[in-house]
Amino acid sequence: MGGSALTVNWTVREILKWTRGYFKGAGILQPRLEAEILLAHVMNVDRLHLYISPDTPLTPDERARFREIIKKRRSGVPRQYLTGEVQFYGLRFRVRDDVFIPRPETEELLERALGLVERDRDLACLDLGTGSGVIAVSLAKYLPQMKVTAVDLSTEAVELAQENAELNDVVDRVDVVHSNWFENIAGKFDLIVSNPPYIPEEEMDDLPDEVREHEPHHALNGGKGGMEEIAKLVSGLKEHMRTGATALFEIGDGQGTMVREEMKGAGLADIRVEHDLAEKERYVIARCP
Repeated sequence: MGGSALTVNWTVREILKWTRGYFKGAGILQPRLEAEILLAHVMNVDRLHLYISPDTPLTPDERARFREIIKKRRSGVPRQYLTGEVQFYGLRFRVRDDVFIPRPETEELLERALGLVERDRDLACLDLGTGSGVIAVSLAKYLPQMKVTAVDLSTEAVELAQENAELNDVVDRVDVVHSNWFENIAGKFDLIVSNPPYIPEEEMDDLPDEVREHEPHHALNGGKGGMEEIAKLVSGLKEHMRTGATALFEIGDGQGTMVREEMKGAGLADIRVEHDLAEKERYVIARCP
């Protein structure tokens, strides 16, 4: 299966054409993009190099490694786990197969967070369930006066978030803490952000195979109705928020009313639900009165 037959040389042009067909036959979305990203990774070049030098032959080692990586991708292993990195809001992050892969919706969460705070004063932010650290690191990178406490229960995530803070030169302003939500957290914050597990446990089996079989379930499963972890977070919000502070959560479509009621019951104000680019309920924003 794949494109046309390969010559003995396996040039960049030929291998990309063949791999696009191979991936398309497997039902992989954006087969051309995926082929280019994986080949550039194997050759240790950027994608532009593939266009500049399409007649470059792969070395025997590159051919062997590319065969293995496209077999894994065709079997459903996410591309990000194969390359070990992801681009997020213009920054580069390392990822591993024991930590959740950041999604485009979370880039929208970050964009909202950047627009919710003043940029000309010192700020303290708490990122709950930081995973690979993309939100915490990005906030520190784009808001030079912000200090971020990044929290995760997974030791693997804590280690990876620390690596990514170092990779993006913000390790002096990102404090990564191993904690079950607020358990090991003291003090109050100007901004609390979270992308918590919100997939209803009764819908976990309906997730795409690529997600269900390869990504960590603890980062996805929100319990009954998808609300169990969110409720735990909301119950501890107010005591960790300064007066006028903002909380911003990513949620599942259809959970807006439930999360709004939870936040209202916890004493928060000015609660609003916003939609993502696909017009799905995705974000809840609230203020501490």
